[in-house]
Amino acid sequence: MFSDTLTQTHPQHQSWRIAGLAFLTTLMLLVQTAIAQARPDSFADLADKISPSVVNITTSTVVAGRTDGPQGIVPEGSPFEDFFREFQDRQEEGDRPRRTSALGSGFVISADGYVVTNNHVIEGADEILIEFFEGGELPAKVIGTDKNTDIALLKVESDEPLDFVEFGNSDTARVGDWVMAMGNPLGQGFSVSAGIVSQRGRALSGAYDDYIQTDAAINRGNSGGPLFNMDGEVIGVNTAILSPNGGSIGIGFSMASNVVTKVVDQLTEFGETRRGWLGVRIQDVTEDMVDAVDGLKTAAGAMVTDVPEGPAMEGGVLSGDVILTFDGHKVDDVRGLVRTVGNTNVGKTVDMVVLREGGEVTLKITLGRREEAEGAVPASQQAPSGEPVEKEILGLTVTELTDELRAELGVSDSTDGLVVGNVDETSKAYEKGLRAGDVLTEAGQQKLTSIADLESRIEEATEAGRKSLLLLVRRAGEPRFVALNIDE
Repeated sequence: MFSDTLTQTHPQHQSWRIAGLAFLTTLMLLVQTAIAQARPDSFADLADKISPSVVNITTSTVVAGRTDGPQGIVPEGSPFEDFFREFQDRQEEGDRPRRTSALGSGFVISADGYVVTNNHVIEGADEILIEFFEGGELPAKVIGTDKNTDIALLKVESDEPLDFVEFGNSDTARVGDWVMAMGNPLGQGFSVSAGIVSQRGRALSGAYDDYIQTDAAINRGNSGGPLFNMDGEVIGVNTAILSPNGGSIGIGFSMASNVVTKVVDQLTEFGETRRGWLGVRIQDVTEDMVDAVDGLKTAAGAMVTDVPEGPAMEGGVLSGDVILTFDGHKVDDVRGLVRTVGNTNVGKTVDMVVLREGGEVTLKITLGRREEAEGAVPASQQAPSGEPVEKEILGLTVTELTDELRAELGVSDSTDGLVVGNVDETSKAYEKGLRAGDVLTEAGQQKLTSIADLESRIEEATEAGRKSLLLLVRRAGEPRFVALNIDE
């Protein structure tokens, strides 16, 4: 009614309304056109821009010649033994060393000749040769490598400044974004492939893995080459593929640039990596632990299973603590904590919040260096004798740990607990992975020295209305927590 009256009284408003609708229609068409143009008609301009910075890498390695004649090829005394020896002589191999070569990819990151590639491309190489897109070759030397992320930093000496590319922020890459890979697949020379980001945050086997998954074709020889966003920035280093036949099936993995840049910065400055080290053994918090741990509300954090000598012990960390935050960063799981600690400067003192006995405790930890700590294993002692006492509890046949059992299991003489002698295969304990030979050292985050201790912990948990009891289990010296159901 109001609009009709307004139109009749002020006819110019009708024309304004039509003009407004036309403007909105035009605006929507422009937005739709912009969205459609997000998909590039061609990658040619981008390829032209970045190609000069991408390199082919050829490595050569001298390997020892065969010294045992045909042994290992044919059985000793075989009638074919003389035939294979004559064949080797004709090939003039004999015992002489042989040179083998391999191919890979890389990219230049500075005008003065720093080149990034995969460690596995150049590992063990005696000679490394860099071939440039616009022609020419230069020898390269290794500045540093990091096996944990499979990254290597090389350096070439050039009379002229080199074309190079910049790293982008891999954290801004979204699933579905266009990407372009470039490299030397199967030794065919410079080659471009395009696809999208299929997924983020993939892990393969390393503690510091943060792979971008892509369906851009990646094959052997692409290793070490760059994965570009549409701005021509490197957001990943092509490292691995998942394939039943060795060729691309559209599942490739590129190490995220935000991991690579930290490694490259350290290799440039020190020639090696220097990662922070906390010095704890940890495991993920699972859903069945929530009920078993006082104050734990969600299955998040990292549970400390063991605290050997190191920064964590000096900072007051205890076995059974659940790490909630580290240096202001929320801890979701073990993988996230390991990466955060590794990216923190060696020697830095950080605040770490842990859940302990139902309350939060803030600890100050001064980080050590992981590379110096790796490989340190505490020695175990052995001692004789003792009379075992067995009892079946919650599907477990347990025996108090004696000197004789410590010697048999290779357990330190300072370790107390219960040895699992048998596990009922129909029990929840078996489902949770407990097996004969496991050593139970804690129950309800309290030390176990006897079967009576375990029975008391079960009784206390039952009276508190808990459905499960948290056990600290050691197998071959490695600790882990298991939340075992007690309401069966």
